[in-house]
Amino acid sequence: MNAIPPGVRRRFARILHLIETNHGTHRGWVRYLLGQMEGVFGPRERFRHIEPAAVERLVFVCLGNINRSAFAHAVAAAGKARCASIGLATTTGARATEIARGIAPEFGISLDGHRATDIGDYELQPGDLLLVMELRHAHRLAARGIPPRQIALLGHWARPIRYHIHDPHTLSVEYYRSCFAVIQPAVRRLVAELAAADSPSTRP
Repeated sequence: MNAIPPGVRRRFARILHLIETNHGTHRGWVRYLLGQMEGVFGPRERFRHIEPAAVERLVFVCLGNINRSAFAHAVAAAGKARCASIGLATTTGARATEIARGIAPEFGISLDGHRATDIGDYELQPGDLLLVMELRHAHRLAARGIPPRQIALLGHWARPIRYHIHDPHTLSVEYYRSCFAVIQPAVRRLVAELAAADSPSTRP
């Protein structure tokens, strides 16, 4: 059996590097593709339509509330939005990960004071808009009885749209940077959209 030519190996290595940098792992890449397919071939406005006048607080949601939603929460707070964040499976009081705390200042954000909140310790308010990083998290929230009108996919405000923002936990520093580089402008666009509509969530 002939060995793989060096040129092919180099191209394959570059592809793997791009996947790991932009999607964390091959599993993250596959979930991204599946999310994009569901987003494109399903109802395009699913978990996108929001009523700014009804939004009093932004609640960012991920699994552990120690990376993605923690960072999104801090970005929204820096933009003077009323906000919180929770995890679907976490320990209330947990700190943001060391890597997240180290990378956040590169984006002008501090996570030093962040403490996680488990969904079991969260009480839904009528004016809450829950912003998820993955479509499956939106489905989990809906299965818990949270009205779909109070659930939105943060990636709708990313450019290009991202139906799946993969969890950076335990992954490379490079992917943390890529992940946060998607989240920060998405949150800023969302907050700007709400502010332009004079949403209660962005009023002083």
